[in-house]
Amino acid sequence: MASIRFIHSADLHLGSPFSGMKGLGAGQWKKLQNSTLEAFERLISYTLETRPDFLLIVGDVYDGEDRNLRAQHRFQQGMERLQQAGIPVFLSHGNHDHLSGGAASFELPPNVHVFRDSVENMELPVGNTRVKIAGFSYGRRHVTEPMVEHYPDKQAGVIQIGMLHGSEESDTEHAVYAPFRKEQLLAKNYDYWALGHIHKRQHLSIDPPIVYPGNLQGRHRKESGPKGFYDIALTDGHAELEFIPVEAVRFERIMIDCSGVQHMNELFNIAKQQLEAHESEALVAELDLQCLSDSAIHMLQGIPSAELLNAFREALSEQDGFVHVSSVQFNTERLSAETSPFGKQLANRVASWDTDDWKQALQELYNHPRSGRFLPQLDDGLQEELRAEAEAKIRKMMALEDQR
Repeated sequence: MASIRFIHSADLHLGSPFSGMKGLGAGQWKKLQNSTLEAFERLISYTLETRPDFLLIVGDVYDGEDRNLRAQHRFQQGMERLQQAGIPVFLSHGNHDHLSGGAASFELPPNVHVFRDSVENMELPVGNTRVKIAGFSYGRRHVTEPMVEHYPDKQAGVIQIGMLHGSEESDTEHAVYAPFRKEQLLAKNYDYWALGHIHKRQHLSIDPPIVYPGNLQGRHRKESGPKGFYDIALTDGHAELEFIPVEAVRFERIMIDCSGVQHMNELFNIAKQQLEAHESEALVAELDLQCLSDSAIHMLQGIPSAELLNAFREALSEQDGFVHVSSVQFNTERLSAETSPFGKQLANRVASWDTDDWKQALQELYNHPRSGRFLPQLDDGLQEELRAEAEAKIRKMMALEDQR
C-alpha cells in the first residue's frame, strides 16, 4: 500500500508591515507585527512534532521582493531545525518574493529545494514509494502565462504532486497570475495539487484534491477567520486533509446582538459578554451592531464615528488578552432601508473601488508638496479603513437628510 504524509502551506508573507492598522496599544502593535513570524514558528513546531515525510511551501514566503532581513533570518533558522530532523522542504517563490527581487542574504540548508523559474519535477523516495513534486518559482513579479502547460503528465507507479502559485483565469476578485483552468489541472491526473496565491482557504476539487490552504496569518479585515495549513495523508489515491490553524492574531467580523439596548453602558456590557465567548488568543474585531431599536439607532447616529470607535476600544480594553476593535458598524440591512436611493447608490460605488480608484480620488492630497509626505502608504489596510469610514458617513448623511 502506497502511503505518504506531508504538510501543505502557502503565503507565509513573513515581515508583513501591517502599515494600515491604527489605534493599537504598544503591546498589541508588537504582537501584530510579530504575528506572521509567530504563525511560521507554529508551522515549524508542528512539523517537528508530527514528522511528516516532507513540507511544501507554495509561494510568497516573504511579503516583499526586498525580503525583510529579520524575516529571512527566522526562516533560515526554521529550515535548519527541519534539516536537523531530516525533514525535506520544497519551496517555490511567488509574485511577492520573486527571484528577481532582493538577493537572499542567508544560505538555506540542503534539505530545502528551491524551485527555479521553469517547471521542475523533483523525485523523492518515501520508503518504497516514489513521489514526484512539480513546481516553479516566479522569475519576476508578473507571471501572466499559463505555466500549467509546462507541468509533466503523471507517470505510472508514481505519486505525483503539483505545486502552483497562481489563480484560475476566470478569477475576477484577485490579480490573475500563472492562470489555469481547473480542467487543465484535472487532465494531468495528479494525486494532489498544492496551490498558493489566494489567501482564502478553499477546495477547487475534492477527488483529486486541488487545494488552497490560505495564508498562515491574516493581515486585514478581508483575511478573517482561522488561518493555517493542511496536514495531508495520501493512501492509494485516497486523501485525508486536516486543517491546522496557527494564526497568532485573528481578524473577525463579530455580530453583536443589541436587542433591548437603550443606553451606551448596556451596549458596552453586551459587547464585553459576547466577545468573552469568542475563543481567540488575540482578536482584531469588526463589531456589527445588530437588532438595534429605533431609539438606540437615534442615540448612535448622534455620536461621531471616531468618538464611538474610541469609546468601544476603551470600554473593551479591560478584556483579558488582546482585543482590538478596528471598526463599529450598524446593522447594514436596517441602515440601508433608512438610506435614500441615491445614498445606497453612492455607498455601493465606493464599496466597489479598487486601488486605482482610491489613488485617483486622493491624487491631489497625496501629490500636495506639504501634506503628501506625511500621509501613510495607501495599502490594503488603509483602503479598507477609508472605505468603511466613507460608507458610514454616506449612510449617516443620507439618512439624516431624509429626516429634515
